[in-house]
Amino acid sequence: MSAVSPTSPLEILQPGVGSIPGDHYVPATPATVMWGRLPCAADAAVLEVASGESVTFDTVSHEGILDDQGKDPLAYFSAHGVPADQVLADAIEIAASVGRDPFADGPHVVVGPVRVRGARPGDLLKITVEALAPRVPYGVVSNRHGKGALVGELPRGEHNVSVFAAVAERDGILHGTLPVVEGGEPIVAFPLAPFLGTMGVAVAADERPHSVPPGAHGGNIDVNLLVEGTTLFLPVQVEGALAYVGDPHFAQGDGEVALTALEASLRATLRFEVIPADAARAAFGEVTGPLVRTPEYLVPTGMDTDLDAAMRACVRASLALIEGRWGMAEHLAYAYLSAATDFDISQVVDIVSGVHARIREADFAGVPAVEPVALASGAVASPSEAVPSHDEGDVA
Repeated sequence: MSAVSPTSPLEILQPGVGSIPGDHYVPATPATVMWGRLPCAADAAVLEVASGESVTFDTVSHEGILDDQGKDPLAYFSAHGVPADQVLADAIEIAASVGRDPFADGPHVVVGPVRVRGARPGDLLKITVEALAPRVPYGVVSNRHGKGALVGELPRGEHNVSVFAAVAERDGILHGTLPVVEGGEPIVAFPLAPFLGTMGVAVAADERPHSVPPGAHGGNIDVNLLVEGTTLFLPVQVEGALAYVGDPHFAQGDGEVALTALEASLRATLRFEVIPADAARAAFGEVTGPLVRTPEYLVPTGMDTDLDAAMRACVRASLALIEGRWGMAEHLAYAYLSAATDFDISQVVDIVSGVHARIREADFAGVPAVEPVALASGAVASPSEAVPSHDEGDVA
């Protein structure tokens, strides 16, 4: 049994406990979450904010609360040596009282949606990741139901393998830990790099999408670059955007090959800003799917049930971005991507596979470009408000 020390290296962030830095706070309660489905146009918001305001969300990992794990997080985590006061009260409440069809719905607990005033279809919603605080000192990696990169090979002879991983501090850095053999001491350690696997906007339909496959709406995109200090741009599909978050991760390798990452609950503080359609086009051209921005890279994405098709979609999105932002001719942009850009596999386990490109903005420092100007609260931005810039990023 892998045990968690009674003296945690982290503050246990039970609902409402600890630092809540956002302008608003959304706890994870039966009234603010969906389990296994994503918001749609017909859903009512749990909160309304102005463009430019921040929200602190308590997110809850699905690992430890699912039916095949007993749907009893107190019992599940206690069996791994977790003290009762380190099991999250909201996880216990959600497992006991929120409905989910295990045969029809996804596994993810999604918090929201949040209405952002002024967001309209055609705009971009800019979501800046300001803070990601681990809520507990442990997580779980699962390979279940014959899913993952090696379908039919792993897991061997079992339908569900869930690996518990305690968090330890080593040289002042938090690490996930694993043993070399089952039941051994957790001597293998890898640094945490928390991010939200799911950030999205509501789809323009009256039926809630399944929580697993990502798409133009974002959702379960699993791009591990979305750590603190980065930004996600999403095309708005409905009035108010109706944004949501979930699927918190402590760490994930590109590919997420076993099926899940190190899944564990986070307290996430995000800032929401509306980029009007004209300003968005002036900065990036036509953006039709999730676009990530880090201090170093612009990161377009491509998605498809076929990984090869996802790769081609990502290349097309990259060409459109380079032409739209910097005016580079298509054949030259294609040459640039081949010479200078890495295309990474986001994940291959979520029905729809994902690929993302890392385009270094510094490579284009000598090319004029404009920055995406956000809608001020109560105001309407115009294309002329997009300002020239040679800065590397637009990260708050």
